Amino acid sequence: MDFLRPASWEEALAAKAEHPTAVPIAGGTDVMVEINFDHRRPEYLLDLNRIGDLYEWEVGEESVRLGASVPYTKIMESLRAELPGLALASHTVASPQIRNRGGVGGNLGTASPAGDAHPALLAAGAEVEVESAARGTRLIPIDEFYTGVKRNALRPDELIRAVHVKKADGPQQYSKVGTRNAMVIAVCAFGLALHPETRTVRTGIGSAAPTPVRAKAAEEFLNAALEEGGFWDNGKIITPSVAKQFAGLCSAACNPIDDVRGTASYRRHAVGVMARRTLTWTWESYRGNHRTTEGAA
Repeated sequence: MDFLRPASWEEALAAKAEHPTAVPIAGGTDVMVEINFDHRRPEYLLDLNRIGDLYEWEVGEESVRLGASVPYTKIMESLRAELPGLALASHTVASPQIRNRGGVGGNLGTASPAGDAHPALLAAGAEVEVESAARGTRLIPIDEFYTGVKRNALRPDELIRAVHVKKADGPQQYSKVGTRNAMVIAVCAFGLALHPETRTVRTGIGSAAPTPVRAKAAEEFLNAALEEGGFWDNGKIITPSVAKQFAGLCSAACNPIDDVRGTASYRRHAVGVMARRTLTWTWESYRGNHRTTEGAA
């Protein structure tokens, strides 16, 4: 195994172009596990740790450009207001040591359906910034990024440089089921984001299908129910029947398997429970903000 250690982003792109099979490594929280257990033996490892740009973020007027290697700890500490769903997901990642090393780029590169960041990125409607030496930069919508089990839309000579995530314009939530509170892979996970500016709701489901997925039928149902009932304007409590149907549609969006962490039926059930709970939490937060805004007016 050869170890490539570029000193700049340009050198990294050149190395990836010359060695398309090279496996990028930054935090190493996924790659090193596979290597240590001899599940993977790449010909080249491409070390990105010396590239400072990957550890930086920029908060713009409408979105956050998050470098691929920004540690989860930094997201929790510095971007909780702008990216609340991703900050909540970051809290559930493994241990403090791993949160200090791992970043969203690693989750995206591995594309495991159990990656903790995926549901929050789907719910927020993120875009993945990738680049190659030959073709330059392109943005991949998060809905198009996951192409199969641990497969993504990256071309062989491309590297992930950053993730663009719209700043939250409404409440966001994240929930995860695991066998314990830390150092655990998700049995299943669920992210939910309210977008009052567009009067839409987006979801993200992890570890309950071959890829991270959205519950699009559930979103369409809830978007229509909220609009028809005037909920965005009146700030009323969502009726139990609406919440129940939303949860059922979220469960139906799953395509899970039985494995050592949980059965398929349990995953479907748990996703429905998380969907109902996160909807309750986010809507209560929205109602609180709605009442505050009305009082101020």
